[in-house]
Amino acid sequence: MTNHHIRTAGLIRLTAVAAAVATLATLASCGDSSNAPEELNVLPSYLGTVTSTTYDGSTDDLLTAGLGRTGLAAAAAPAYADPLKPTAAELRRNAIYANYRAVLDISANSGYGTMYGPNVSAAGVPGTGEGKVAGTEYIAYADDGTGKQNVTLMVQVPASFDPVNPCIVTGTSSGSRGIYGAIGSAGEWGLKNNCAVAYADKGSGTGLYTFEDDSVNLQNGQRAARASAGKNANFAPDITEADRAAFAAANPGRVAFKHAHSQQNPEKDWGKVTLQAVEFAYYVLNERYGQLASDGKSHLVRLTPKNSVAIASSISNGAGAALLAAEQDTKGLISAVAATEPQIQPKTATGYAVRLGGAPVPSQGKPLFDYSTFAALYQPCLAEAAPGGRCSALAAKGLLNGSSLADQQSDAKARLKAYGWNADAEVLQAAHAGTNILVAVTYAYAYGKFSVLDKVCGFSFATADAAGAPLPMPAAVKASSFASQNGIIGSVIYENSVGGAKAYNLGVSPSTNAADQSLDGFLCLRSLATGADPVTGTALSGSLAAQSARVKAGIAEVQASGNLKGRPAIIVAGRSDALIPVNHASRAYLGLNASVEGSASKLRYIEVTNANHFDSFSNALPTVVVPLHVYLFRALDAVYANLRNPAGAPLPPSQLVRTTTRASNAVPITAANLPPIAASAGANAIAVSGTTVDVPN
Repeated sequence: MTNHHIRTAGLIRLTAVAAAVATLATLASCGDSSNAPEELNVLPSYLGTVTSTTYDGSTDDLLTAGLGRTGLAAAAAPAYADPLKPTAAELRRNAIYANYRAVLDISANSGYGTMYGPNVSAAGVPGTGEGKVAGTEYIAYADDGTGKQNVTLMVQVPASFDPVNPCIVTGTSSGSRGIYGAIGSAGEWGLKNNCAVAYADKGSGTGLYTFEDDSVNLQNGQRAARASAGKNANFAPDITEADRAAFAAANPGRVAFKHAHSQQNPEKDWGKVTLQAVEFAYYVLNERYGQLASDGKSHLVRLTPKNSVAIASSISNGAGAALLAAEQDTKGLISAVAATEPQIQPKTATGYAVRLGGAPVPSQGKPLFDYSTFAALYQPCLAEAAPGGRCSALAAKGLLNGSSLADQQSDAKARLKAYGWNADAEVLQAAHAGTNILVAVTYAYAYGKFSVLDKVCGFSFATADAAGAPLPMPAAVKASSFASQNGIIGSVIYENSVGGAKAYNLGVSPSTNAADQSLDGFLCLRSLATGADPVTGTALSGSLAAQSARVKAGIAEVQASGNLKGRPAIIVAGRSDALIPVNHASRAYLGLNASVEGSASKLRYIEVTNANHFDSFSNALPTVVVPLHVYLFRALDAVYANLRNPAGAPLPPSQLVRTTTRASNAVPITAANLPPIAASAGANAIAVSGTTVDVPN
């Protein structure tokens, strides 16, 4: 393995042999360009120092960090030599292990190793090998010079990359994950198809800050003091030393993290940073494969959007970023889009219509913060096994009907359906309560650009003990946070709980004096979404009104235009998604796109029955859930074939794919459970007529 570093003012240096090979390849494919003006390859101005590491594909690699398909499937993450001081290489290895497993179901009979996984070829044929991928990995921060943005960008170039048939795939991280968040989704497809993969952590990622020791993550995941890290910190809150010391003393164990507390609303830049990742990829590729310029030092631009293809892809938040990148692309960087379960927020809920089985859906096109705060009220009720908690508290405030727990839960389900969730998602509603609570609290801070010191609606974040009391993060957990954390750090703490701060699920609301899972705090969050008291309907005033206005301004910054500018695009989503309801995201975006692009649109929508947002449920609930991941690869295959041969490989029509679940997780999932995307949809067609989207039952 070799390591080298490139300063901002410098360029990536090739060895003389590699340069000669690149020169010959350029001349062979492009002809003699000696009479043409030289176009020098220039490092984008927003990039800082670029580091690179080459992996041999045996001891270490791009896709599995040397673990192979066997190591990725191991029940336990690899151990650190020193858990309190893990090396950068160890952190990378464990980050790939954790992130790959987070977005895929790798349990027995799940399809891992047979339908997807490192050993399954680009053609979908399983092999007996470990699926390691040799190549070089380049990493840099994108920033405006302040060190406050420090969005991590990464480009992986497999050794199999073919500069004569160049392709780039984006892998913007899902959720709030770090730079390896899309390694098992768009990353794996791209590497298997000999494409460079352009990753971005979206300005969220694992930016853990701890108050007690004033420490931060560096780009490589290791910990450092805030002062010594300076502009190289992944994230440091904008607070004074006096504020830090006072907050740490009064609030032991509390933490800050980048997505929630950067005060920059990183989501507003998700499209931009995805485009920057593509530009970074072109820079890297031209340094590797471009001919040396006449100065003998610089490289000429060989690969451009005119002779290459670039597919914007990923899942969840990363999929939303892919769509936003295509909308915002003014340089022709993006050739097409293939995205699954996108967290995308249409700029309007009107001007188009979504119908299911011929009837209008009850609600469409709402923003994430709106429906996540609604879910944060009612999903915890569905998770209760005994009366006297959240359900009872909601009923006492007139927000739920029914005198028994069963009746109250039935009403909660009805309210969620009326707010836009599909009936298919009902079985997963209770299991998503904790996730939507994390989303509601995190995005309240993010959209409102609030400081960690603000304790919005009485919420903060910390590790908690069994009784719910916040406590300092264990040293080993902090040291490994880059690898083990998903970008949302710690437990949600309700600071205003009767008797003192508690983990939200054990919180006692002042207004009820009951253990209602901190209902008062979530009513407050709901008011920020709507601008009114959720109990009385009275418009907010004073500081709450100001906070609500800030949140709404942040939401407006992230909403999508729906204009993909005629690019080929496929969106895939699971009908049973209980986190990002398709009526508010994928279906609504299809309608918005129709209202904006009309007949010029090349967007296709594939809705998959029995699929949801998290493939892990296909192991836990095999009789009702199938993995969606297979359909991301099928969408990428379809888009790529269309780009290479539009006449011979038309995009599939929008359609409902009807899957078949398993009798139990002891039964292997096969292609019979997951039928292909059809070339002709027939009765399963999802029709777009004018601005009306019709989805079959």
